[in-house]
Amino acid sequence: MRKIREVLRLRAEGFSERQIAQSIDCARSSVQICLWRAERAGVGWPPPADKDDAALETLLYPRRPPGIEVHPAPDFEWIERELRRKHVTRRQLWREYLARHPEGLKYTAFCVKFQQWRRSRGVTLSLTHTPGDRLFVDYAGDPAFFTDPTTGVAQKAWLFVAVWPYSARLYAEATRTQSSADWLGAHVRALEAFNAAPRALVPDNCTTAVKKALRYDPQFNRAYAELAEHYALAVLPARVRKPRDKAAVENGVLIAERRILGALRDRQFLSLAELNTAISQIVAEINTEPFQKREGSRASVFESEERPAAQALPLRRYEYAEWRIGARVHPDHHIEVGRAYYSVHYSLVGQRLDARLSAHTVEIFLRGASIATHARATRRYQRLTLEAHRPPEHRAYLALGIDTLLARAARIGAATREILERQLRHKRHPGEVIREALGVLRLAQDFSPERLEQTASLALEHGLYGYRAVHELIQRPAHSVHATVRSPLGMHPNVRGADYFQLPLKEKLPC
Repeated sequence: MRKIREVLRLRAEGFSERQIAQSIDCARSSVQICLWRAERAGVGWPPPADKDDAALETLLYPRRPPGIEVHPAPDFEWIERELRRKHVTRRQLWREYLARHPEGLKYTAFCVKFQQWRRSRGVTLSLTHTPGDRLFVDYAGDPAFFTDPTTGVAQKAWLFVAVWPYSARLYAEATRTQSSADWLGAHVRALEAFNAAPRALVPDNCTTAVKKALRYDPQFNRAYAELAEHYALAVLPARVRKPRDKAAVENGVLIAERRILGALRDRQFLSLAELNTAISQIVAEINTEPFQKREGSRASVFESEERPAAQALPLRRYEYAEWRIGARVHPDHHIEVGRAYYSVHYSLVGQRLDARLSAHTVEIFLRGASIATHARATRRYQRLTLEAHRPPEHRAYLALGIDTLLARAARIGAATREILERQLRHKRHPGEVIREALGVLRLAQDFSPERLEQTASLALEHGLYGYRAVHELIQRPAHSVHATVRSPLGMHPNVRGADYFQLPLKEKLPC
């Protein structure tokens, strides 16, 4: 209105339209329109004293009364719904609108009003963040690169970014993949770099964090839930397709892509560690740079306000573990996980169990309760068994050893022990000794320990120690044992005896 008043004054003083336009720095056509409106409204110079700027503007530029539309207004909510359908365009919807309202808006006005309606609905909420409350995490969309020194091939590395929204303190590192192991490992290293933990993590709905994205009750990945439980924090994933829910990390990702990826675009790195060293240097510069519209820097605000309000880290570091769900217990009371076999109690044969595999241990669960813990196998298809998991008969069989059997024989008598020792000296394999020794010791149950000891003494006198010989001797009556042993073949004329070999040779020859 200041310029309009100046146009009226200069025109009253006799200046031309071109001179007025040059004086107030505007187009000549604008001066012409202003003068035309003033003439039509009957306003000259000086304007009426009772007219202030608002009244003068209303007089020169009258507005259409509210609620009166020259053209029928389109149904913008219906238009927005239809645009989500496949193959539907704005021009098609405009044609349908024009078919219903021939006096309706032209296509350009139709699009402009639709955009204005959309903007009026897109009012954003400015959130006030509490120090130490939340940590936003995400991966950048573009990768960094490093060169494999053995092959010379460029390898992709994905940029993980974590941001505290109150102080804007930034952490970034490159990981080989976006798998659960790298994702959770980056979380652990970020928290250790901050030396503090938030009360809540805000990721997006990636599968490494959220198993099923539900707006009101999302289901989390089991390993991610374990991380949250270990650090005593909540997980508050952003809504699907709502990047404004995590605007802090989106801005942090943008800064990281511009400052980190842009700065390293022409540098060559021969390892992931070398790439992360360069990234950490740039991140340190970003965190120490002074704010433009705020006192201090990201690092100073974090140290003074955010870290004191955050949680302390637990004494034990989180260790990533994989889960195997529903592993069936084999008939040998072992389950197969991670290409190795781990024992459980023999009473669980046929059931399905869950196993948690960390870098060094394997923990086995039944309905959420831990029932066994093993050291992780160091080679493929290794079998690890706890003695307490075996059935009693298996433990008894495996407990058999020659020393145990000799001790049992010694309790019966010295002769019985000597029988077993002679078997040990003359057999090729310890397994043969154990079988025969078990047979000999069983005779103490079938007859009596005293009877076995007597028979063993008699067998040793005649150089016998086998199970069958001892078994035959102990079955015979006691009065016939000595005779049978001395002449096991009985009296026979063909038996020459020892005296025969003492005769002269000529007496041995037949006539």
